[in-house]
Amino acid sequence: MSSRPLSIDLVLVPVDQSEEATRAARYAVAVAAEYDAAVHAVHVLGEDVVRAIEQGVVDQDAVAEDSKAVTDTISKIAHEADVPITTSVAYGFSPTSKLRHPGSVVLDTAEELEADFVVVPREPVSGDPGEVLAKAAEYVLLYASQPVLSA
Repeated sequence: MSSRPLSIDLVLVPVDQSEEATRAARYAVAVAAEYDAAVHAVHVLGEDVVRAIEQGVVDQDAVAEDSKAVTDTISKIAHEADVPITTSVAYGFSPTSKLRHPGSVVLDTAEELEADFVVVPREPVSGDPGEVLAKAAEYVLLYASQPVLSA
């Protein structure tokens, strides 16, 4: 019987609307499948969306639909690999706290869920407003207490 260097029960993957996030989710599912673990995907909402929600200029149902589309894609990947998955949505920005940004949200979620492993997307290059995790990977790599894969 071989011993594994890691014990992984839960893999956290932050996601947004980028292709990089979908690729990271595939890696998260692969890690979870290898370790017989579950995946939690947290859809991180960016500053533009959060401000629009708070100012009432965007329909929350539309934001919920976008979030559902993102998490449905990730859920499909997990189900195809027979990996259990849970999802959530988090504000990656706060107008009242400079400490609330996508990287801190990822780490807070990892701590709250007691995640054993984190997979973060590499920085997207398009600059699309739906891609909010651009700077989160570096922050998570620097400050995470869990092993981190930047995919």
